Amino acid sequence: MALVAVTEITKSYQRGPETIHAVRSVSFELHSGQVCALIGPSGSGKSTVLNIICGWESPDAGTRAWKGDKVIDPRTLDWSHIGLVPQRLGLLEDLTIAENIELPLVLLGGNPEDVAGKSGEILSALDLSGLRDRLPAETSLGEQQRACIARALVAEPELVLADEPTGNQDHVRETKVLARFRAAAAGGAACLLATHNPAVLERCDRILEMHDGELVSDTQSDPLAVARADWAPDRTTKR
Repeated sequence: MALVAVTEITKSYQRGPETIHAVRSVSFELHSGQVCALIGPSGSGKSTVLNIICGWESPDAGTRAWKGDKVIDPRTLDWSHIGLVPQRLGLLEDLTIAENIELPLVLLGGNPEDVAGKSGEILSALDLSGLRDRLPAETSLGEQQRACIARALVAEPELVLADEPTGNQDHVRETKVLARFRAAAAGGAACLLATHNPAVLERCDRILEMHDGELVSDTQSDPLAVARADWAPDRTTKR
């Protein structure tokens, strides 16, 4: 059974007298243990698809199934089910970087020792240990983005949805971010990454391509090529 299945989902918006057809009859499934890229030009519907899957938006038509249930109700899903990396990040400005990352574990009732251990590990993996006591406003946009990624992954959710998760990273940090998504998939998560970044595609098991709101291709990647990308030594060139 698929972890998530969307079937013939459609979404339109009104912009003055104009109707914007953001998503047109899109269908696909997401399976545990895969990292999938969702690609396409700006305005092709990628973010809307992510929002529909997580329940932030409702489709005009079509269904969203979570383990066979025909409606995804965001009120019934927590950080152990879905980890989100939105473009606007949504870090809480009054919490430190560490507190933002630990929030899903705290909300899930984790004991302090486990919370500290899991947050410390992912802070280190994403080069955030030295920033743990800073507020988001005291860090760069790239650092805030990695904190948001850490928050999404720290509770080891079944599904990870990320919108342009490498958009503010240099190559070294980009590699570390992608390694964390691969590690999440190795642990059984399904990851869907909306992206324009070719480097992301090298580490994905599958590529979904959208254009003008339609899903135009669904391609499986070469497993050996993905494995080579995962084990390639980090390059040190910065962009």
